Amino acid sequence: MIERYSREPMAGLWTEQARYECWWKVELAALSVRVDRGEVPADALAKIQAAAAFTPEEINEVEAEVHHDIIAFLTVIANHVGPESRFIHMGLTSSDIVDTAFALQIKEAAKLILDNIFALRMILRRRALEFKNTPSVGRTHGIHAEPTVFGLKFAQWEDEFARHETRLHECMERVLVGKLSGAVGNYGHTDPEMEEAVMEHLGLGVSAVSTQVVSRDRHAEFLNVLALIGSTIEKIAVEIRHLQRTEVGEAYEPFGKKQKGSSAMPHKRNPILCERLSGMARLIRGYAVTAQENIALWHERDISHSSAERIIFPDACIALDYMMHILIKVLDGLDVRPQRMKDNLYLTHGVLASEKVLHALIGKGWTREAAYSTVQACAKAALADSTPFVDVLLKDKNIAALFTRETLEALVLLEPRYEFIDKIFKRLSIIE
Repeated sequence: MIERYSREPMAGLWTEQARYECWWKVELAALSVRVDRGEVPADALAKIQAAAAFTPEEINEVEAEVHHDIIAFLTVIANHVGPESRFIHMGLTSSDIVDTAFALQIKEAAKLILDNIFALRMILRRRALEFKNTPSVGRTHGIHAEPTVFGLKFAQWEDEFARHETRLHECMERVLVGKLSGAVGNYGHTDPEMEEAVMEHLGLGVSAVSTQVVSRDRHAEFLNVLALIGSTIEKIAVEIRHLQRTEVGEAYEPFGKKQKGSSAMPHKRNPILCERLSGMARLIRGYAVTAQENIALWHERDISHSSAERIIFPDACIALDYMMHILIKVLDGLDVRPQRMKDNLYLTHGVLASEKVLHALIGKGWTREAAYSTVQACAKAALADSTPFVDVLLKDKNIAALFTRETLEALVLLEPRYEFIDKIFKRLSIIE
């Protein structure tokens, strides 16, 4: 991932140095288990730990000659360690190290993502409460529909992130596994007991069955969960972008005192952060597709997945971490305009109460068809002539015979059902 969209500590998990350190953790864990089993002298392990050293530059120099990264890694370490290096990687294949180390990297990345989810949920819950009783226009198909409360948006987003948190925890159980089952997965030079001991030492699960590699459906699931999180971030960003449109003007992403919106138009206040989030969400969804393409490998394995994974996993994790950071900033500093919401609520002269009038007429014995066509005609007239909905309704003699002006004005009052908003918030445990 480019530096512009990279943050620590997430970016640090995916450097070359971090990758090699994870490889070394796996090699040392395997050595420690062999020492415990009496297969490697304890003093050899001590000498290895004391002498082992490696840098990406050393490894890259050897790899340029041998064209194999694990062999280059082992060669560099052997050059530092000396004769005891013969015990390193004993009975293992490259993917025993690479796939198990990969799980260690994903584990740390997932922890950071979960931390971000928690932070987002707390902000969403706070802002949901803040605007729980703030009336606003509910829109469907981009058109004014019925009154709602602005806090309900935050509550719904918080609930969505709660599901993502659950998905990620469930996914981690399946993706955080390693293997030491050898070249074709049948323990040619290791055994299941050694594998289990090494994975316990590393804090990973064991892949119950593997080929030379851990099956890539596990990794594809992880990236698909990241893509889902990214899509929710985009969903929120798109909503804020719509709310910030000049004609709507109900909420604005933060805008610094010295910030500029356009090189040509000084008046511009553009939702650039939310637009950035929309673009980056597309990137992560694309990576999720690539991860699915990596599932189908030849026989016991080929290496077609490797080049893609070196790009998509670091980039997806780093990009999502950055996106969550930006969303936290946007939500925390969101400039909400309740008065504009109220103005927009009455922009359509009261026709948002059309369903309430429909039900009132049905309650008076009208057929649904007759009531619907009458209310629809009145709503069209109110919008066309910019006339209060109540005035148009009272021009209909059949309606005027059933309702007084006071009754109709009370009926078309644009108020959400606050008692049911409380019910929703209680379901989400935002209020007790």
